[in-house]
Amino acid sequence: MTSNEAGAPSPADIAKGFAEGNEQSLADAYARWSGLIFTLALRTLQDRSDAEDVTQQVFVSAWRGRSSFDPFTGSLGAWLTGIAKHRIADRFASRSRDARNSEAAIGLVGTCSPQDRLDDRTVDRVVLADELSRIDDPRRTILQLAFYEDRTYPQIAEALDLPLGTVKSHVRRGLIHLRDRLKEVHE
Repeated sequence: MTSNEAGAPSPADIAKGFAEGNEQSLADAYARWSGLIFTLALRTLQDRSDAEDVTQQVFVSAWRGRSSFDPFTGSLGAWLTGIAKHRIADRFASRSRDARNSEAAIGLVGTCSPQDRLDDRTVDRVVLADELSRIDDPRRTILQLAFYEDRTYPQIAEALDLPLGTVKSHVRRGLIHLRDRLKEVHE
């Protein structure tokens, strides 16, 4: 393995090891290109937690799909940047869906009478408790910590050793899932 003057492996060696499944090469790739990926995501998304999530997703996706990377036909940095562009586009699409779902939920709340809400509350509690038990971890644990134990997102992130953005994403997606489930019950 060749290295630069600081003793770090060269980009070509990192790419070759990465393609071969060398975990140290994954760590080297992260050390070398995570700043670039994070900066690209942050400048595009304008949200630090989303940029952290996208950066993490890029490296997870790259590692899982490393068999499709050929170090002899392209650079690892460019390949990672391409994956980042797709993940950023996915995040924008997710934001749009979330906004549409939130607007729809706000519209639904205004259409119920006070008596309907009172009767629906009992049903909603039962449905939510059942649906929460069906959600996979770590999302279920994160929602339970947030709403039953009244913990803040930073407290949850620290307790579960997860990035803050990941915790926020799990809460947001979990709430959307639960809201959609309640919507189905009330249709």
